[in-house]
Amino acid sequence: MKSYINKFLMGLAVVSMAGLTSCVKDLDQDPKDPNTITSGDFSKDPMEYMGQVMGKCYSSLAVSGQSGPDGGSDISGLDGGTSNWTRVIFMLNEFTTDEVCWVWPDVGVFDLCTSTWGTSNGNLYGAYGRLYTHIAVCNDFIRQAKEGTFDVGEANFPVRDQFVLEARALRDLSYYYVIDFFGNAVRAWDDMSYGEVPEQKTRKELFDLVTSDLEDVLANFNESGIYGRVGKDGVEALLCRFYLNAESWIGENMYAKCWEHAQNIISRHQGGGFQGSGLANDYLALFCGSNDMFMPGGSLKAQNEILWGVPFQYPYTESYGGTEFLIAAGISAGSMPKVLYGLNADWSCMHAREQLADKFNFLNGESNDGRTYLWCTEKQGFTKANDEFSTFTSGYAPVKYTNCKANADGTMPRHTYDDPGTGFTFNWAGVPEVNGLPNLSNNYPDTDFPIIRLADVYLMAAECALRGAGDQATGLKYVNVVRERAGVPAWVAGEYTLDNMIDERSRELYWENTRRTDLIRFNKFTGNAYNWAWKNNVRNGGAIGDHMKLFPLPTDVVATYGKSMTQNPGY
Repeated sequence: MKSYINKFLMGLAVVSMAGLTSCVKDLDQDPKDPNTITSGDFSKDPMEYMGQVMGKCYSSLAVSGQSGPDGGSDISGLDGGTSNWTRVIFMLNEFTTDEVCWVWPDVGVFDLCTSTWGTSNGNLYGAYGRLYTHIAVCNDFIRQAKEGTFDVGEANFPVRDQFVLEARALRDLSYYYVIDFFGNAVRAWDDMSYGEVPEQKTRKELFDLVTSDLEDVLANFNESGIYGRVGKDGVEALLCRFYLNAESWIGENMYAKCWEHAQNIISRHQGGGFQGSGLANDYLALFCGSNDMFMPGGSLKAQNEILWGVPFQYPYTESYGGTEFLIAAGISAGSMPKVLYGLNADWSCMHAREQLADKFNFLNGESNDGRTYLWCTEKQGFTKANDEFSTFTSGYAPVKYTNCKANADGTMPRHTYDDPGTGFTFNWAGVPEVNGLPNLSNNYPDTDFPIIRLADVYLMAAECALRGAGDQATGLKYVNVVRERAGVPAWVAGEYTLDNMIDERSRELYWENTRRTDLIRFNKFTGNAYNWAWKNNVRNGGAIGDHMKLFPLPTDVVATYGKSMTQNPGY
């Protein structure tokens, strides 16, 4: 299944393009490898060159550069591991919320976890630089296509045009996070000439620009059906996310648009999977080493729940970001046997805040919610309370991602393991490979990262119905199919409320890069209305100002622009 990615996407992380235009001068990229393909090579094989450049648009989501997990980064002056695209988005969307604590004293990470960040935080610079570098890569592809660099012949124009649509969708994905994180940022677009300095635009201007582009992409999109590439569902689901957050971002209610697009997606998935919903039958399998079967082009077409994902496969995507980060960081060398998780790495540095555990109603370290089957609790030597910020066991270990394998039908066998070293019994899931346990041959996982899942679309539609933009009876059915897949009771009408919806989104989507955005949309991120452990660096949480709904523009970026760039208010 992943052979296509090997040849086209992952293996093309070595591709560079001459003259990439970034938002600040020190993010401009030049080829570092004399063997790299550049725009001067297109005449040798235009189709191959076009495919290579497109591969860079995709691989930039998975790897940081061209020389392994921490080398040859596409952006200078930053650690290639922590500045990985998937990792920086996770740090900003999850570290800053009630879902996760990071144990290690990494520079700037503590500030994210304790809501004390400022303009000089290196992780903000990493996120800004990574997002705009990806935007620059996509812009370059689109520009070269428009200018005729890809002289592929008339017969191949449909391939070229489809690639352009995909590059636009990829660019718009990174802009989603730019708009979410930074608000008033710069407009870097394919209509700009090389070397032209992008102008800062308002959040609304960027929102209108990107959503208009996405609507056009959707209207002209031809489904590739090829694993690893974005499909029509992914494009439309991204539009749903834009419209869902429009009111909190730009003050315009667009829930009706979100509902309309969500209905389109849901209708295309009816008839298969869990209760005919199109959801995967097994929640745990969505986050395992063979979850490619649930992606567009995957083997389980009736359960293609991962509408858009970032492919990972060892050894083509050696990265300290992505699912390597999500698996290894949540495993403790001292408390949890890594053999159960199918990965030869255990970092012991990321655990759950007690408020996340509380949403699952744990009793004596157990929950009836199937989404917590792999969690480690008091029964494995952990405490729910986060009294000691820098102690891994001070908080549950919410294992969600593994590198274990599922059955061909998408189910994950459930097992227990008695660890002779600790005396604890652990739940684990997957196909036994070596002596009844997972195979630990890989230092990096094959687990793909889900950008948007169908379950999220169901929950977005259910929320829109509560906000007056859809039929509430239908919305209740949508949230209940998600709950029933998790093995918990369906809601009755009186339980279908906005307060319960945001908790359900946390239960279903934890560690999937939605939490900060959700808390802001529900007015629970700033102030004192809802606190969590170590918010504002206070054990039981403290108020933070409304200006923190946006991150500051990095100091280096503002300094580069001078008076032509305005810092976000409050910083």
